[in-house]
Amino acid sequence: MRRWDRLVEQYMSEYRARGLAAGTVERVAGELDRWGCWLKRRRPRPKLEGIDAELIVRYIQDRTAFRAKATVSGVISVMRGMGDFLVREGYWSESPLRWMKGPKIDWRCRLPRRIGARRMAKLWEAAAGERTGYHRSLWLAALGLLYGTGMRRGELERMNVSDWDREEGIVRVDSRKVGREHGVAVPELSWQCVESYLVARHNHLERLGMLDETALLVNKWGARLAGTAISRGIARLAERAGIGRITLHQFRHSCASDLLADGVTLPQVQRVLGHATITTTMRYVEVAAPERHEAVRRHPINEILAVGGDA
Repeated sequence: MRRWDRLVEQYMSEYRARGLAAGTVERVAGELDRWGCWLKRRRPRPKLEGIDAELIVRYIQDRTAFRAKATVSGVISVMRGMGDFLVREGYWSESPLRWMKGPKIDWRCRLPRRIGARRMAKLWEAAAGERTGYHRSLWLAALGLLYGTGMRRGELERMNVSDWDREEGIVRVDSRKVGREHGVAVPELSWQCVESYLVARHNHLERLGMLDETALLVNKWGARLAGTAISRGIARLAERAGIGRITLHQFRHSCASDLLADGVTLPQVQRVLGHATITTTMRYVEVAAPERHEAVRRHPINEILAVGGDA
């Protein structure tokens, strides 16, 4: 099994070359390391070529006991990728994982959590109440981009000034999760927040002598604002606003749900969020479906009650 570590490193080198998010790469590497440690503890220790379907099923049972369906599917998906790699490298003649399927997951069982209008307004008020002018502009711009475009935390962290097109009102989003870039038109308020921030950013970097910095969002030292710092900053605003805990991904859910509630079509929301397939976007229909409210409004029971009231 000493070859396992070498092969995992080789596989991860290929995996990193895809340009995926660092968190995704770290998760896959950790899962493969966990699998390798489990194999090394078996007695007698199995050879790489001797890993069969029975041994794989035993590991999946041990690894996913009392775990959610999503966790089980994720584990099997990582293992399936490694199995395909071992077949390509000639260590396995075929991969038993090819016919092993994870549990069927209904995306409607885990509806996205959105931020309500009142909580969102209080969050913006907290950002507008920042003491220093630079941080006020910084967090208003961050909120404008997160809610206005539905971008992920990593996408906001990686954004450079060159990704902003003020003339067209478009921001270029580097979506490593799906392996491609896409442009998103920003709402008027988000545009104003970013433009105001760019002025404050220039003055801030000029004082620090760091005008060559390419990152859009920069911290007080003039360096790129890390994703963890963005999360902490938003959490601090939420605490000050008294709205409880929120996550950055809730802005993405809120963006999609609110667009659908206002009548924006699914394909248009798909393009805004950069989803590879419209199936991913469809889960937001369960959160915001204005046509259902309209259908209930037209229900015949309303006329019956009206008649009864007149009588």
